[in-house]
Amino acid sequence: MKIGVLGGTFDPIHNGHLGIAESACRELGLAQVLFVPARDPWLKGSRGIAPSQHRVEMVKLAISAYPRYNISYVDLKRDGPSYTVDTLSDLRNDLGSTVDLYFVLGMDAMEGLPDWREPERIIKMCHLVVAKRPGVDIIDLKALEKRLAGISEKVIVIDNDLYDINSTGIRRRVSGGHSINGLVPDAVARYIRENGLYLKEV
Repeated sequence: MKIGVLGGTFDPIHNGHLGIAESACRELGLAQVLFVPARDPWLKGSRGIAPSQHRVEMVKLAISAYPRYNISYVDLKRDGPSYTVDTLSDLRNDLGSTVDLYFVLGMDAMEGLPDWREPERIIKMCHLVVAKRPGVDIIDLKALEKRLAGISEKVIVIDNDLYDINSTGIRRRVSGGHSINGLVPDAVARYIRENGLYLKEV
């Protein structure tokens, strides 16, 4: 069984996340995609993010119309910072060895993967599904291979639609009193309004 893994803070989840998941499902024949919200950051000086219960509820609302999308709480259950290697290890333990994991990430994030915690373990546990991002060049697999042997064999670049949407911009629009229609699912926009989220974002 092929299972996609899409991690993030999801503060808030938006239509770009959903579109990338749909492209991965369509191109790779994924049985499901797991959305994995990260824990609250503990580092001093980091941007305050919405409490995990709000971010989880927004993910639930966003994926409710997609039968193949589910939420995983593995990062929220674990103490300390969220590292991809721990996420994949926990999912592997939960799902068993017969499941093929497809970790979805953006083209920009892919460039820095060799610097992540235990990248050698990451590429052993999953395929790397790379989504194109507006303004980000195609990755240089030869250069990445020199930094992390074996990574080029695990990369799958999908032909996803380009969404010029990001959570930072959405929070700023909310704090400025602007509409976020079309950027997030209607249910998520309504949840943000009803709970007064991001009103003080700068």
